[in-house]
Amino acid sequence: MNDINMDQLLVQMRAMTEKASSINETAKANQVEPDFSNLFKDAVNKVNETQMQAGELKKQFEMGNSNVDLVDVMITSQKSTIAFQAMTQVRNRLVTAYQEIMNMQV
Repeated sequence: MNDINMDQLLVQMRAMTEKASSINETAKANQVEPDFSNLFKDAVNKVNETQMQAGELKKQFEMGNSNVDLVDVMITSQKSTIAFQAMTQVRNRLVTAYQEIMNMQV
């Protein structure tokens, strides 16, 4: 097993905390608030882009392109599948949360 150097771990944690707080302060200074719809749209577009890349690699491999390796095709395909499954789970959770909110009595 690896020994964890506690001092080094604390230094890394403090550095990450400072970085996160500086990002938060920069966002407050610029008055930039993350828009959920834009974040979700970007995530969907990223998943679509990943699927398009996987499809293109599959097509190139099937056409016999010697520059495309089967391993790359399979890895890209699995990445796109996992990204799609994750997006589907997020969507399902959002729908469930929306349904729960709509069923609340005011």
